[in-house]
Amino acid sequence: MKKVLVVGGTGYAGKYAIQAFKNAGYWVRVLVRNPKKLEVTGPFLEPAVKDCVDEIFVGEVTKPETLTNVCDGIDIVYSSLGITRQRGKASFWDVDFQGNKNVLDLAVQAHVKQFVFVYVFNAHLLGDSVAARRAFVETLKCSGLDYRILCPTGYFSDLSEYLKMAQRGKIYVIGCGSYTINPIHGADLAQASVDSLTHAETEIPLGGPDLFTTNSIAELAFETLNKKSKVRHIPLWIMKILAWFVRLCSKHYGTLVTFFVKGSQLNFDAPKTGTRHLKDFYREFAAKKPN
Repeated sequence: MKKVLVVGGTGYAGKYAIQAFKNAGYWVRVLVRNPKKLEVTGPFLEPAVKDCVDEIFVGEVTKPETLTNVCDGIDIVYSSLGITRQRGKASFWDVDFQGNKNVLDLAVQAHVKQFVFVYVFNAHLLGDSVAARRAFVETLKCSGLDYRILCPTGYFSDLSEYLKMAQRGKIYVIGCGSYTINPIHGADLAQASVDSLTHAETEIPLGGPDLFTTNSIAELAFETLNKKSKVRHIPLWIMKILAWFVRLCSKHYGTLVTFFVKGSQLNFDAPKTGTRHLKDFYREFAAKKPN
């Protein structure tokens, strides 16, 4: 039985990855800071997965001294590790780059056979907003390990923000709202992660089964709640100025705003995979949240 280490296992993508690897017959070790998060359903409906875990390794990727032996006996490392919301003082470079590199260095030392990393679709067009992850990808490519780089367009969890805005009565869309995206469910991404191990491709773009414009996502959110549509478009020039000012105060938040501004001007239309639909996720998410 092959053994996999899941890094980032308490996040949206990571929890589904744990479940998918276990269902596929793998022995699963999970690197976490807070094991209790494995016991509960996540904020975006991701499952409690403690029962899918064979071994819990408690450590912090930003503290290499806590990671000793984490990769020992492991055949495959899967990492969806990355900052999505600011907590503490850690930066993108601390976590997205150095944290992943700390694990990669140990994987090389332990002679791990494969390393799977969740990146982002269209990363080459997103500039400095994904610089830390881009730097790690280049490091991974030079590591000598057999690697798979998964490039999802965006998660259903990200698009829950539109539903939250609709619940408050108004959705704000950056720009004209006509650019396209086919977001992917965490479970479909996880299954693609398992499947990628036997594929020849090393860089795999991944999107969900349905293509939307930002405007149509907003409409779907209001439709889910049976509310009248109220969409307001924020001109790009205003958002660019805002990103500049935010960056003066906080490089981290400025990078996040820049990411969303750049992303709103690109089509995220990747090869379709999976069977789960955003409309169903919205219905389930809305049912669990107060309107």
